[in-house]
Amino acid sequence: MKVTVVGAGAVGASCAEYIAIKNFASEVVILDIKEGYAEGKAMDLMQCASLNGFDTKITGSTNDYTKTAGSDICVITSGIPRKPGMTREELIGINAGIVKTVSTSLVEHSPNTILIVVSNPMDTMTYLAHKVTGLPKHRIIGMGGALDSARFKYRLAEALEAPISDVDGMVIGGHSDKGMVPLISHATRNSIKVSEFISAERLEQVAADTKVGGATLTGLLGTSAWYAPGAAVSGLVQAIACDQKKIFPCSTLLDGEYGLSDLCIGVPVILGRNGIEKIVDVPLSDAEKAHMAESAEGVKKTNGLLEL
Repeated sequence: MKVTVVGAGAVGASCAEYIAIKNFASEVVILDIKEGYAEGKAMDLMQCASLNGFDTKITGSTNDYTKTAGSDICVITSGIPRKPGMTREELIGINAGIVKTVSTSLVEHSPNTILIVVSNPMDTMTYLAHKVTGLPKHRIIGMGGALDSARFKYRLAEALEAPISDVDGMVIGGHSDKGMVPLISHATRNSIKVSEFISAERLEQVAADTKVGGATLTGLLGTSAWYAPGAAVSGLVQAIACDQKKIFPCSTLLDGEYGLSDLCIGVPVILGRNGIEKIVDVPLSDAEKAHMAESAEGVKKTNGLLEL
């Protein structure tokens, strides 16, 4: 199993580290345009191998896509990160050009690969990857919902004063502060609805805190977060590589599902060796349906800024 990660910054390096530590991939290739940067990150990570007990081979390369040839899964993290006060949508001008070049170059050398898009604005970049590569819809996946759901569960556990292993919850919709749809109606603590434990007002605060999870961290760190995004990507990669058939909310191209078409947006999917193996239809409350429709309009508006 060969995995390529494009972008050796904090998110890309975290992706590579978590994938290697889980020890399911034979090789991870890190690619970056900055001379020597990917090679240095790869060397640093390989010097962790004996300490962390993994045998995954990690190599780095400066912009040489031939080194990525034959990759089973390719992760695109490249692009400029958010700074305090920026929205994900404001990154579109620069990141669209980067994602277009990266995705087509990856597919040229690995025509059977599965693409995982992390670059922001993530739903629009996932849509762009579809338009420029022509890959089947099940082989292009946007990461956002897996990360948003992890942040949702963190906030739920905080509100419940419960161990996070007791908590389950999911966020669908667009990967943006206004577009996220935390599914309060389906959130549980050990199979019991969270509404049995905390008030509706507190749950509204949990949802609000979840939506600005990325912006909160950007304000504290001065740049985008990296640990949780890297962990989220590694979970998707492992589900595909190991054919786990796990359910994650991911940005996928819709063709009538959830009443939406011709856009990529977060919905629950089953991930296995073929990528997205099934889109899961989850019943939504009236409020969640309305929020999902608003989210889709926001994604379409951002898509309209693309130069295809």
